Amino acid sequence: MQRSPESSRYIVIEGPIGVGKTSLARKLAQSLDADLVLEEVYSNPFLERYYQDGQSAALPAQMFFLFARARQIEDLRQADLFANVRISDYLFAKDQLFAELTLAPEELSLYNQVVDSLAVEAPVPDLVIYLQSSVDALLERIARRGVTFERAIDRRYLEKVTDAYARFFHAYNDGPLLIVNASQIDPINNTADYEQLFQQIERTTGGRHFFNPVAAALA
Repeated sequence: MQRSPESSRYIVIEGPIGVGKTSLARKLAQSLDADLVLEEVYSNPFLERYYQDGQSAALPAQMFFLFARARQIEDLRQADLFANVRISDYLFAKDQLFAELTLAPEELSLYNQVVDSLAVEAPVPDLVIYLQSSVDALLERIARRGVTFERAIDRRYLEKVTDAYARFFHAYNDGPLLIVNASQIDPINNTADYEQLFQQIERTTGGRHFFNPVAAALA
């Protein structure tokens, strides 16, 4: 699979935990011979405590992600953005989504002060791929991948996360957006699913698009 010169140079894949955004980013990067920009999830020393204890570790976990992503974005801006296609498994604006979801009011105020002081100028993606999924599918995928501390993630938390993502992308208008129903597909292990999704990505050059692979297969 080769991408034409006119196509997107900076593609972001987003969605709630367990939806498969990092795996898809890796596979898409292989297809496009692209560079990867991945969030440093498992290097966050506060994440396990956050999933286990909740509020007590929310602020340090959020701050770790903020600084790590700000550093990556700065490196991205200093590099030649047009030297190669780049695929990322996170949108920098997602930080604010999780901050508002997880932090107490006084913590959110402090977080926002730090964000303002960093003054991160994140590049706008040429395409954002938002992977939607049911909570049941997310729980199944999280259980299947077997990360020990993720076992503490419960349905209520995932419902809040998926709702926050839905609200965020309902209002997203910074650039082209492809919303994919990923509940019943496996583009990582199923070649037909991946090829169908890849073709849709190739066709998405602007605006807001909704892609239901199951419905498309039956059409």
